[in-house]
Amino acid sequence: MRCEPRIQSDIHVYPTPKLNMRFLIALFAGLSALLPLAPAAAQSTRLPAPVVQALVQTGIPETSAAIYVHEIGAEQPIIAHGADRPLNPASTMKLVTTYAALDLLGPAYVWNTEVYTTGTLQQGVLNGDLILKGHGDPKLTLEDFWLLLRNLRDRGVREIRGDLLLDHSYFDAAGYDPARFDDQPTRPYNTGPDALLVNFKAVALLFVPNRDARTVKILAVPALPQVQVVNNLTLTNGACGDWVARLKLEAQGNGDAARLAFNGTYSWDCGEKTRSFSVLGHRQYLGGLFVQLWKELGGTFTGSVRYGEVPPDARLLTGTKSETLAEIVRSINKFSNNVMARQLFLTLGAAGAEPPATFDKANQSIRLWLSGKGLSFPELVIENGSGLSRIERISARNLGQLLLSAFRSPMMPELMASLPLAAVDGTMKKRLNGAGVSGQAHIKTGSLEGVRAIAGYVLNSQGRRLVVVFIVNHPNAGNAQAAQDALLKWVYSGEGVRR
Repeated sequence: MRCEPRIQSDIHVYPTPKLNMRFLIALFAGLSALLPLAPAAAQSTRLPAPVVQALVQTGIPETSAAIYVHEIGAEQPIIAHGADRPLNPASTMKLVTTYAALDLLGPAYVWNTEVYTTGTLQQGVLNGDLILKGHGDPKLTLEDFWLLLRNLRDRGVREIRGDLLLDHSYFDAAGYDPARFDDQPTRPYNTGPDALLVNFKAVALLFVPNRDARTVKILAVPALPQVQVVNNLTLTNGACGDWVARLKLEAQGNGDAARLAFNGTYSWDCGEKTRSFSVLGHRQYLGGLFVQLWKELGGTFTGSVRYGEVPPDARLLTGTKSETLAEIVRSINKFSNNVMARQLFLTLGAAGAEPPATFDKANQSIRLWLSGKGLSFPELVIENGSGLSRIERISARNLGQLLLSAFRSPMMPELMASLPLAAVDGTMKKRLNGAGVSGQAHIKTGSLEGVRAIAGYVLNSQGRRLVVVFIVNHPNAGNAQAAQDALLKWVYSGEGVRR
């Protein structure tokens, strides 16, 4: 996962999808009310002394940093240092995806997951196939899926004398390679998008030490029969430290089945820890989960699990709705959830054109939306909308312009509330504790090997709000936090703001 990001130009050619009327209305609504964007002529490239000092101490040249600071309502930025270079923004790219989604879909948008049948129900017996159809819910959890099946049981279905059909045709994510980013396909953040994604396709392993028995128990949730866990761990004393490295994991398998063998040590001082894995294909995971939960609910199923689409004569039995988009966006930005961001990105592709959604359709939808906002980002490269990419690019200035546009938008409260609050929650919870800017900055963070980025809003000591963007692309970027925190403190102090 360790490598220096490379600057790449956007060489893709994106087809123009067929847009539906609802999407067009949302796309071009309010164009006449757009405020003129700030010109780029007069600007300062001089960095605050605390930022310069922090960069020197961490071995990051100023030429590897891009900084953009702009007070809300001002015509010119306070700082625009290296602001026009296309850089890898890491997870701050989620700001593009989530703002576009809030504006185009609306904060009350929800995803439906539906259960259909082609058969008849008599005395608890369903004579026919059961069909699950998904529309890309980014957060269909294990609990939500259990409740959906519980609802099905409450409606009188006990025995299913047919197959389970999985209709995931709303998305077309063919060709997604979970190993492409960092050659770690079993890491949950690399799980590919799917219209019927359940529980992020993850198996969580809970490590539970027992001092009296001198053992470590490993509990799998969910405990799927296709995933074999071999526990050869030895319980030890001493500091917890890098407990993951001491597990000595040997992973084998494919999309149909997997074997996870642990042969190392586990310290009592670690207490209970959890580590998640994504080791099965989408069909195998969802099928295994359905069979397990349906049996636990007292149901009977002996058919096969296969892909298929809902036929025209199918009858709707039940369904479930997701959290609202406003809630989903909070989960995506507060905790930088890459899987949910990719689901949302593809949803934009389905909403802006005819399903199935593709990455190209989603990309084109965002570019049309930006154009409708009067925003021109010629350097923009979007691969999957999450920022977990080696090729995604945007400039600090244009990321700042996006935030300025968002602040003038009716969606401002939802977007700002979704960003981590410095020293309070999300990925900023452990940063800037005790500083004046604590609790005064809504900041989205981004982190990849060779990349560190922050972008968001700061309410300074004078009660004035500013947009702040700071992107570093350099082998020493992992040390950039001190410089970025120094900028946030400087902005909060009010220095540089025109009085």
